[in-house]
Amino acid sequence: MDLSTINWLAVIVAALSTFVLGGLWYSTVLFGKSWMKENNLTAEDLQQGNMAKIFGLSFLWSLVMAANLAMFLNDEQTTVLWGATAGFLAGFGWVAMAIFIIGLFERRSLKYLLIHAGYVTISFVVMGIILGAWR
Repeated sequence: MDLSTINWLAVIVAALSTFVLGGLWYSTVLFGKSWMKENNLTAEDLQQGNMAKIFGLSFLWSLVMAANLAMFLNDEQTTVLWGATAGFLAGFGWVAMAIFIIGLFERRSLKYLLIHAGYVTISFVVMGIILGAWR
């Protein structure tokens, strides 16, 4: 595989898009209250811990995900539509299903599973769109 044909700026933007989506997804505007309730978290709990480490590692892992998806989409034939489709297939078919399996063993609620699986599925679709459009 020729990694020189990957648009690394698009990879970085795709990784950053997970933060934008996550900020909205887990806010009180969308699913934040439900997510906190399902995890028995309070607003004070979310202020605990090393936030620089949490966000730094989250970005690093988002970068790995975006780079991995970029490698799958590293073809001259890749389009926005194929990027979105590949993102959906990876997000829903692999990641969301893994969340469902793990959640079953952890005895998590369907609401919990849908919140997280929905986030990763849409995140991968958005990353795929960015990577497919920005060849």
